[in-house]
Amino acid sequence: MDEPDSTARDFAERLGLAAVGAVALTAERIDELAGELAERGGMQRDEARRVIEDTVTRWRGDATRLTSRASQGMQGIFSQLGLVVRDEMEELELRLAQVEHRLRLLEAASEQPLPSVQD
Repeated sequence: MDEPDSTARDFAERLGLAAVGAVALTAERIDELAGELAERGGMQRDEARRVIEDTVTRWRGDATRLTSRASQGMQGIFSQLGLVVRDEMEELELRLAQVEHRLRLLEAASEQPLPSVQD
C-alpha cells in the first residue's frame, strides 16, 4: 500500500509534467507532428494541425484546471493542519505594520504638550 505522502507526491509530479508538456509543445513541433500524422493517417496536413492544436488547447485547459484544484486541495490541507499560506502571512504582516505605524503616531501625539487655553 502506498503511503499518502508518496501518492500525493506522485500525483503532483505527474501533474507538473503534464502541464510542462502541454505548454512546451511549440508551433514548430505541432507542424512536425501534423506532417507525420498526415503521412501516416492519410489526412490533410491542415486538418491534422487543427486536431493537434485542439488537443493541445484542451490539455492546457485541463492542466490549468488540475493545478487550480490541486492548489485548492493543498490550501484545505494546510488549513486543517493549522498552517498559514504565504498570502495570508503577507496580509497579516501588512496589517501589523499598519497597526504599529498608527501606534507610533499616537505615541508621538501624546508626547507633545497640550496647548494651554488662555482666557
